[in-house]
Amino acid sequence: MKLHLTSIGLVGAVMALSGPDHLPLGGVPVMVGRANAENGDEGRRAPSVPPARDPAVAVAEEFELARQKGTAEAFELFIARHGDDPLAEKARAELKRLSR
Repeated sequence: MKLHLTSIGLVGAVMALSGPDHLPLGGVPVMVGRANAENGDEGRRAPSVPPARDPAVAVAEEFELARQKGTAEAFELFIARHGDDPLAEKARAELKRLSR
């Protein structure tokens, strides 16, 4: 009888020390379950990859950085990267203006 009570006590101690963030009987970690319940997103997960940026915005920002630098190297790099973009014509014009 004494061995049986010791086993129950040991199992209880292990369960108490394991903490509330382990899997409960339902199989979902407690903290995840709480986060989903607070957001109202029961069963939905947040995307792991953010949406891609608009390429046109990224190219326009890069052109603006080249204009801010105002060097031939900056415009040449922009043209090398985005030679087919309409802003490449502006970069070529700026490059010609710098070479005068």
